[in-house]
Amino acid sequence: MVRRGTGHGPAGGEKTPELPRQYVNFAFYRVDPAWRRLPQREREVGKKEFKGVVEEYAPEMLILPPGKSKYLFVYPFVKTRDWYRMTQAARQGMMDEHIEVGTKYRSVKLNTTYSFGLDDQEFVVAFETDKPGDFLDLVMEMRGTEASRFTLRDTPTFTCLARSLDEALDSLG
Repeated sequence: MVRRGTGHGPAGGEKTPELPRQYVNFAFYRVDPAWRRLPQREREVGKKEFKGVVEEYAPEMLILPPGKSKYLFVYPFVKTRDWYRMTQAARQGMMDEHIEVGTKYRSVKLNTTYSFGLDDQEFVVAFETDKPGDFLDLVMEMRGTEASRFTLRDTPTFTCLARSLDEALDSLG
């Protein structure tokens, strides 16, 4: 996915310099339930091997530093074809309404990534916050905006907790 600076600071109206193009990958893994039934020694070896692979590739992967918030909500979505048939000015007007709504929720930091042709979505938005209730209120209010009519799909939404690699692996058992 490609991430570009939006030109708006966290408060919405402040201009920030355009960011260079960055490539972002949100990776989600599922652990086979049988893994938890393995003897503890085998699980420890598996966690150590996984950690070794992650650390081997980390200097390439961690160009974009993670946020400092406890929660990250990863929210992929796809716009309708009608969205792209409108003029840029019409779309921008609707996005301005979205930005205005976002400024009410200062505890939620928004990161937009573009995902053209790489997956099943066009955009992935990552919301960072320490207040999950604010994220829920923000999404509910944004779903009432005009731009929301042009969202074809906006699921699944992933709820993530900020953890070190060791903490994440330990949470697996």
